[in-house]
Amino acid sequence: MGGGGIQSMQGTGEVRVKAFIHDSSRAESSGRPTIFPGAGRFRNVAKKLLYSEYLLLYLTLAYLLVATQLVPGLLSSTNLRNVLSNLFPLLVAAIGQSFVLITAGIDLSVTSVFACSSVVGGWIMTSNFGPRAGSGWSLAAGLLAMFVVAIVIALINGLSITQFEMPPFIVTLSTMTFFSGVALWLVQSRNIYHLPRLLVTIGKGSVVFVPYALLLTAALVSTAHWVLTRTVLGRWLFAAGYNAKAAVISGVPIGRTIIFAYVASAVCAALATVLLMGRLETASPIIGQRLLLDLIAAPVIGGVSLFGGRGKIQWVILGALFVTLMDNSLNLLGFSSFVIMMAKGGLILFAALLDVFRNASTVST
Repeated sequence: MGGGGIQSMQGTGEVRVKAFIHDSSRAESSGRPTIFPGAGRFRNVAKKLLYSEYLLLYLTLAYLLVATQLVPGLLSSTNLRNVLSNLFPLLVAAIGQSFVLITAGIDLSVTSVFACSSVVGGWIMTSNFGPRAGSGWSLAAGLLAMFVVAIVIALINGLSITQFEMPPFIVTLSTMTFFSGVALWLVQSRNIYHLPRLLVTIGKGSVVFVPYALLLTAALVSTAHWVLTRTVLGRWLFAAGYNAKAAVISGVPIGRTIIFAYVASAVCAALATVLLMGRLETASPIIGQRLLLDLIAAPVIGGVSLFGGRGKIQWVILGALFVTLMDNSLNLLGFSSFVIMMAKGGLILFAALLDVFRNASTVST
């Protein structure tokens, strides 16, 4: 058969396929039966579910339903206390990370804030290290030093990003590596024990059966929600992440806004360190090192966009709860830490892909 005949057949086939698709769509819209009845309706429902901000709530309930069948003791009082004790520091740090993600940045230096603030604060607080150790002022001085260290690291991050226009990933990766090394050097890889009882009470104590850690976390959640939803600063944060150039034209101080986001992240990390030190009764240069993946996963799974400009604190709470529940249940099922890390990595990948699709649909509309 000649080339013209082949082209003619290809053209005819293409026309028939287009006609079939057109007729199928018309039949579906008119209610007439198609080869795949209900396909369009199913596709629309699936799309609405995937793009819904309640998706994580549905996934959490479904996961909890399955996990309780596989792990009978998952909802026991002892295990729930364990889940909550792991949830509070993670949620506190994840809220700070959310501020940075909303501005289209990322803060990898959180673990170095954990490490440096822990050893500096522990050095000042304990009876084995530091001036005025054991006095009534040692705890206050130690806590103050922890937050000062955190703010210094945050200012290095924020100024490097805004003044030198360096990528947030590179800047925070560098500060994470440098200050984690500083923490190890300061104590020569040793842990610091004999922390003040009041600090331990903050991490493990309660008032009328309500943990102090819960009260601190609730106060932070309320403050963060108020800042993001009720203040001009919150609108600046979203504007900086959604469209920085348009925000500058509108008069938003982008530089100061981004610096604030990194300071907020570091302060939240220092507060999380206080909770970790109180719960573990130890100051360590490697404290909280395994939380980096979790505190990035929690806001991303909770719907905080990696592209910036979108996020809600209430969904960060649910994201942190989902990560903590998954970690706890897989541990109770006997899975190794390697398998748990792979599961978290797959979850983050799914959340990132979903974020890409959501962002594309937003741009197209």
